[in-house]
Amino acid sequence: MIKSPKLKFHDIGYIRHDNDTVSLELYSAGNAIETITIDHLICVSNGCMSKSHFNEEYLNKKYPNNLMKNLLMRKPIFNKTGYQKEENGFSQKIQTKDYSIIYKVHNNQLYFKDSKNHIILKLKDIDE
Repeated sequence: MIKSPKLKFHDIGYIRHDNDTVSLELYSAGNAIETITIDHLICVSNGCMSKSHFNEEYLNKKYPNNLMKNLLMRKPIFNKTGYQKEENGFSQKIQTKDYSIIYKVHNNQLYFKDSKNHIILKLKDIDE
């Protein structure tokens, strides 16, 4: 599930990565509806843009440039601010005047919520 002011999605997606490139392919009712590819730029169906422009358009302009890539790779964000190692993963809580983030990576699940900016990203591995 992805919910932001410009992107709303709740169905199946595939994450692929090799070297420095990460791709998220989103499907609804079996039809491809969007592909987001990240390396030095972020490309969507409307074209390619800088990471900062992607954040401004799809997420929040105050986010770090590598936020989306780090989320998809299930890595810590914001230079590990508020980082807590846990038994099956980690969590982060980040509070500023610009965002209120809870980020958790446990087992096969990822949860990111910024309650100030109304952004939610939930990813769960499915059995193949």
